[in-house]
Amino acid sequence: MSKIVLSSGKRKTAIARATIKPGTGRIRINGLALEAYPNRWFRLRVQEPLIIAGEDIAKSVDIRVRVHGGGIAGQAEAIRMAIARGLVEYTQDSALRAKFFEYERTMITGDPRQTWPKRFGGRKARARKQKSYR
Repeated sequence: MSKIVLSSGKRKTAIARATIKPGTGRIRINGLALEAYPNRWFRLRVQEPLIIAGEDIAKSVDIRVRVHGGGIAGQAEAIRMAIARGLVEYTQDSALRAKFFEYERTMITGDPRQTWPKRFGGRKARARKQKSYR
């Protein structure tokens, strides 16, 4: 029986669910190969956990990711977190977890910050209409 690991990552309003299983190093996001994405920053951000983990791990697994919500930056961060968490669980390696943590803490723990909703009395979340006395 082959080992399959399911993991998830969240950033802003984007949610990514990754499936990691033995394979040849393919990465598919919403059914599309990673190489097909035109945004170079997005591709590099998604590949970061694989680069840190090493080529031997990266070439021995296939990763399928489903992501929805948010924009391109939030989705890239969510995918990155899902892959990093999945690789740690797949390899059962605490040294790899420490590597991710040392490189950037949000790869494993996440970043809870979200934009504030717009509220009454102004155009944006914090901006208020100006008050004039004279």
